[in-house]
Order: sequence, then structure tokens, then C-alpha cells
Amino acid sequence: MKESKYFEQLENQAVRCTLCPHFCVINEGKRGICKVRINKNGRLYSLSYGNIIAIHIDPMEKKPLYHFFPAARTLSIATPGCNFRCLNCQNYTISQVNEDIFEFTRELPPEELIKMAVSENLKHITFTYTEPTVFFEYMLETAKSAKREGLFCSVVSNGFINIEPLKELLPYIDAANIDLKFKDNELYRKITGGLVEPVLNTVGTLYDSGIVTEVTTLIIPDLNDGEDYFRDMAKMLLNISDEIPWHLSAFYPSFKMSDYPSTVPSVLIAFRKIALELGCKYVYTGNILDLEGSTTFCPNCGKKLVERHYYNLRIVDLDGDKCPECGQKIYGKF
Repeated sequence: MKESKYFEQLENQAVRCTLCPHFCVINEGKRGICKVRINKNGRLYSLSYGNIIAIHIDPMEKKPLYHFFPAARTLSIATPGCNFRCLNCQNYTISQVNEDIFEFTRELPPEELIKMAVSENLKHITFTYTEPTVFFEYMLETAKSAKREGLFCSVVSNGFINIEPLKELLPYIDAANIDLKFKDNELYRKITGGLVEPVLNTVGTLYDSGIVTEVTTLIIPDLNDGEDYFRDMAKMLLNISDEIPWHLSAFYPSFKMSDYPSTVPSVLIAFRKIALELGCKYVYTGNILDLEGSTTFCPNCGKKLVERHYYNLRIVDLDGDKCPECGQKIYGKF
């Protein structure tokens, strides 16, 4: 176990976790909502530190990160647990943990993880699959070690983290994709158990700090697939920036939402067009075959810059991070 960096001691050996906006009050011997932070003798500990439940080499586009070193390979890692309870979670077997899940983990200290990345000739590490916030200490120490070795770190997250730990992490990460699931707290509570405002604060903080920031929204039939609802979500994102790449992803039945229908591809294609008309510069469709919706175009002159077919891509024409046709700077790192 690793002592948590963010908690307050309360009376009767209880503690309050201050890592995420749940602010769990945890009694002696009990765990928080994430199930991987436990109160032992009035101190809060992380059970997930260094305990890897998933590790793979992925294309960066799988995260999805389209504006962060296209075609790069990244060492993707996760430990068990999540501070959301998404009814549609695709990784529920490792995120919605039970007591014995650590029997199936592999112990991998940060320095060993860095050695593994270097031995595979990888320049990137991504914290993903489950929720990186709940293995914050491990992510932070790994990212610090990676920075010393000249590696890049990225995060795929639900964005439900408090501002103090987020700011501690910022100097050591280079890119992030944040899930913006809904525009309202009612649906956030019903489907995830979270809230929307902390997520928007995370997106804004990352972007304002110079981190390459992308956003993903899963479009779920009968929940957030109304045109007016979608327009409101687009405006929320535009209030932060018009250049944050926005991935509109198709829903497929899973976990506790197996009775929901899949997203109709034409809905994503129409929503992409609406978002572009509203002023979003980079909008993509995901989980469907849509070549135009997978392509990066110059937002100024419309020149095709990067073509993608699922995780395969072809850089058509780029001058560093600028459009070779008109000189427009393209958001991200290329």
C-alpha cells in the first residue's frame, strides 16, 4: 500500500479523501467509492499503487488522441478501480473492482515501467483503460520518472479530479483526452455517479496550462442524442476553446445498458457537421467507418492534412504543425 497524498483526518479515525470531488468520508477499515483507497488506522492508503491490471502497446489514435504525435506507439497501462460507476462501462471487469481483483494484478514499480518502455523503443506512456485519478500517486511518480528519461505522458480520464492534485500533475503530462459525457448533473448522476462542473474545470485547466487537450463524448440514444442537447454541449466546449479536438463516439450496448440501441452512424455524421458550423475547428466521429469524420482538415482553408482509417493513418501534407497551403497553425503536437 502507498499512503495517499490527498486526505484529511477526521474524528474517530475517519478520513476524508480530497483527491476527487466525491470527497468520500471513509471510516476505519473501509474503502471509498473507487474501492481502491482504504482507511487503515486513521490514514488513507492507495491499494492500486504499482499493481497493473492491464498493459498494452497501442497506437496513439486508439486513445483517441489525434493531435498528439500521430502514428506514435504508446505503452498503455491501468491499475484497478474508478471513481465513476458508469452503467455502460466497457472495462467494468477491471474498473468496477471487487475484493479479490488484486490477485490478478502484476506488480510493476515506476522505474520498471520506464525500463519497459525504453526497451520497446517507445517514447510515450499513457494512463488509460480504468480511471487514472484513482491511481494518482503511481501515475505521478511514473510521469516524473518518464519526464527525466525524455518520455511523453498522456492521460485518458473522466476528468473527475480536484484542482490541487490536477495542478500537481500538470508539469509532468503532455496530453489528455477527457470524457465529457453529458451537459447536466442529472444524467451525470444517473449514468456515472459524477457531476459535470468538475469535468469542465479539468478540461479548461488542462487546455489553459498548455497540455494538448482533446475531448470525447459518447452519443447514447435517448440520452444525449437530441439536437438541442448536443448544441448545448458544443457551446459548453466552445466556451473553453474552439480548437479542442472533439471526438463524437458511437455507443454500443454494454454492461448495465445492454438493452439500449446502438448509435445510428448518421447521427454522428450530422452532429459533426453541426459542431463545425457552430465553430468547433476539429470534430471527429469514432466507432464507425467515416473517412471524412476521421480526417484532419485545416480549419482555415479546408486542406486535407491527415487521413485515418480506424488506427491506420497517412499524413497527407503537414509543414510541422502548420498547414502547408495557408500557414494556419494546427492545434497539438506533430
